[in-house]
Amino acid sequence: QVQLVESGGGLVQAGGSLRLSCAASGSIFNINAMGWYRQAPGKQRELVATITNGDSTNYAYSVKGRFTISRDNAKNTVYLQMNSLKPEDTAVYHCNAEVQPCSWCGKNNYWGQGTQVTVSS
Repeated sequence: QVQLVESGGGLVQAGGSLRLSCAASGSIFNINAMGWYRQAPGKQRELVATITNGDSTNYAYSVKGRFTISRDNAKNTVYLQMNSLKPEDTAVYHCNAEVQPCSWCGKNNYWGQGTQVTVSS
């Protein structure tokens, strides 16, 4: 089994910054793509940013230029640096990872429990 644990959420004023972290642990042979998604109250979960194990990144249009995704493969950890935060960034942020548990295993998708980010105006 694989666990993803997020940290770094909180309350911040508009214009401020936060850094989210997500560490994967458990039965891990290889982690392919990792990413961050968010879900605001009454809305569907949406993609924020993804990063491949080759460090190719993809961002939602609404966060481009403000958020930066990165990963540390040695620590099985993905980060999300969020700058110039806006009230509309308020949501629960979930980590996602595509994990291969063993060399002969297929890939499985895992989610973290989420961390709350609240941006006040």
